[in-house]
Amino acid sequence: MHNQISIRKSLIILIILSTIVRGFISGFIELGNDEVYYWTYALYPDLSHFDHPPMVGYVIQLFTFNLAFSDEIFIRLGSVIFGAINTWIIFLIGTRIKDQLAGFYAALLYTSSIYCFIIAGIFILPDTPQLFFWLITLYLLIKSLPDRETSVQSKRKLILAGIFIGLGMLSKYTSAYLWIGALLYILFYNRNWFKTKELYLAAVLSLIIILPVIKWNMDHDFISFTYHSGRVDFFGSGLRFDFIATEVLGQFFYNNPFNVLLIIFALVALIKRKRFLETPYIQILLLTSLPLIFTFLFFALFRRTLPHWTGPAYISLILIAAAFLSDKGKVNNLRKMIPAWIKAGLVLLLIVLFAGIGQIRYGIINLSKYGDDITVEMYGWDQLREKFDALIQEDQKEQRMMPDVYLVSSKWFPAAHLDHYVATPLEKKLLVLNTLDEIHKYAWINIERGGVNPGSDAYYITTDLYFKDPNDLYKADFQTIEQPDTIIIYRRNLPVKEVYIYRMHRLLSYPKFDIPENFQ
Repeated sequence: MHNQISIRKSLIILIILSTIVRGFISGFIELGNDEVYYWTYALYPDLSHFDHPPMVGYVIQLFTFNLAFSDEIFIRLGSVIFGAINTWIIFLIGTRIKDQLAGFYAALLYTSSIYCFIIAGIFILPDTPQLFFWLITLYLLIKSLPDRETSVQSKRKLILAGIFIGLGMLSKYTSAYLWIGALLYILFYNRNWFKTKELYLAAVLSLIIILPVIKWNMDHDFISFTYHSGRVDFFGSGLRFDFIATEVLGQFFYNNPFNVLLIIFALVALIKRKRFLETPYIQILLLTSLPLIFTFLFFALFRRTLPHWTGPAYISLILIAAAFLSDKGKVNNLRKMIPAWIKAGLVLLLIVLFAGIGQIRYGIINLSKYGDDITVEMYGWDQLREKFDALIQEDQKEQRMMPDVYLVSSKWFPAAHLDHYVATPLEKKLLVLNTLDEIHKYAWINIERGGVNPGSDAYYITTDLYFKDPNDLYKADFQTIEQPDTIIIYRRNLPVKEVYIYRMHRLLSYPKFDIPENFQ
């Protein structure tokens, strides 16, 4: 009992400290390309969006009080809060499948995961709500599927699991893999569930929840599904060993190399028939992890993938590793509660945090010597707003631009940064004018904002990191396009980014690109 109380106290301390750290970081650095783009999901909510289902936008709306607060900490607050809750849930799952020590180890491994702590726990991405619903679903599946008697309590939990899988699919489509894992378990290990109406009710509830996304896609030629299928299309490109290497190394890093090695040790122990977990739990955890991981490893043989797409699958593997550690011996000395391997993983996480924050805020390493420094994507936007505002004021005094001037960009990034940090605070309209595959949700936002009238002036803004000459896009649409002014962004008194401001005069015709009418 003494150890159980101490474990719970240690868990509470872990949750409090990790939440404080994530909360501080969330308000200390500017938003990334993807994050600020998902802010537009909250700004212009819809049943679904070009890139993803709508849940991340709803989360931003909730924690910003419908965008009443626009600071980074509020936009990311859902990630911080969900991260704390997730740590508690994975503790409960670990306790359920093994004991409280396994639950505590699972919480520590979750915390040391770069994917869980940073990508889904600080940054606001679709992974944020997906990981929350994934963990709840996994907890419910663990408590229901092994029941061969399919009791009333288990049936209720399976119905709830169906609801949370649906909510997960409103976050990211890959949440459907939880149904794949559940059905595979039922098919191979507990077919009694096929005789229950609750299984089918749970599936119907998942479908009902995702129906708005399906309806939106039906109205827009299934553009979201075709977009994602194009990202993983594996025909015609040939084997790409560079892509598979990137995927494997990315999974290894995102999930923390120390965690991954622990997972490998645990899986090897299972192969050697060391049963440190009850068989039904092993089966559920493997079936809710390996199919998703192997799917994207296969896709990576042919197409570029992103390692964080498999992030939720590693939750089940973390639990296996935690049970493996717990089985190696009970801890009587609280100072020895945390194994050296987990300590090493936590230290690595801290190194990544300090290095990342230091690079973003202060540029501790001159990465421009080795190519583009992508950390400047998350730096200097407030600085740009101040300098651009001064430029606008000067132009208005000299009557160089018309009073109702608006902003133009040619790609969803850095357009969303310009929208959030520059156009919205300065009460200027921003339009993103290009083809659908370049502007994404802005094809709809442009319509919401009412377009522009002939004869108007615009500032076109681009950066040296993602430079695009407006003369290549809009030369026939404006009477004149001036040579740009350059705004230099400084970090530690050193120039790190150039922003080019083009004055485009007298719109002749609204730029037209290959955006089908029904997408508007």
